[in-house]
Amino acid sequence: MLDLYGGDEAMKLALVELAKHVRKRGWWSAFNDVLTGSFAELEDDAGSIRTWQVQTVPGLLQTSDYALAVIRAGSKDEPEAVQLRRLQARMARKAVLERQDGPQFTAVLDEALLRRPVGGASVMARQLDALADAARKPNVSLRVLPASAGEHSGLNGSFVILGFEGAFDPDVVYVGGVAGEIFIEDVEQVARCTVRFDWLTDQALSEDDSLALIEDLAEEYRQSYESSR
Repeated sequence: MLDLYGGDEAMKLALVELAKHVRKRGWWSAFNDVLTGSFAELEDDAGSIRTWQVQTVPGLLQTSDYALAVIRAGSKDEPEAVQLRRLQARMARKAVLERQDGPQFTAVLDEALLRRPVGGASVMARQLDALADAARKPNVSLRVLPASAGEHSGLNGSFVILGFEGAFDPDVVYVGGVAGEIFIEDVEQVARCTVRFDWLTDQALSEDDSLALIEDLAEEYRQSYESSR
């Protein structure tokens, strides 16, 4: 059919490759009771992930106790069994960064989320320790946007830019919220989000200074927990 309809050879090869994998089921299919596959599938296929986060630590870097605190806060009306299933799905997502061909992960974090004691001081100490460990991985880059930066280009909220290596796979911007998931594919809108992310990166602390701040805050949480015992 491709030969009949014509078209360049690159397009033919891309469509043939797509057909090979169209029925392939990803790990997320095991969690379709609590997880919509759209974002998980894109995240799993991405060659690069750039994210600006305002409220919580990115899901791919969350510890289990931090993630459970976030899940419980956002789904208080759900049975505990469902909340634990959501936790299992979130922990399964993290494997993408451990793969040999895993994506390059770049995050800019609002300082406020590091100071928000989700789950309490002990949970936050472990979470920030985990962030510090992640920041030392070759495929992870973490930057903190300090409160002293004042107004910035990310005041409208968090977003994720998913980049793909194929010539026919344009970048996608993901925005999640209580109203559901939004996927932005329009080239101009994606470009605007990319520029905005670059501005945030320029305003953020360096990777070394960000790591130092994360480690200092982890120690503060540890001391706070110890003094309260």
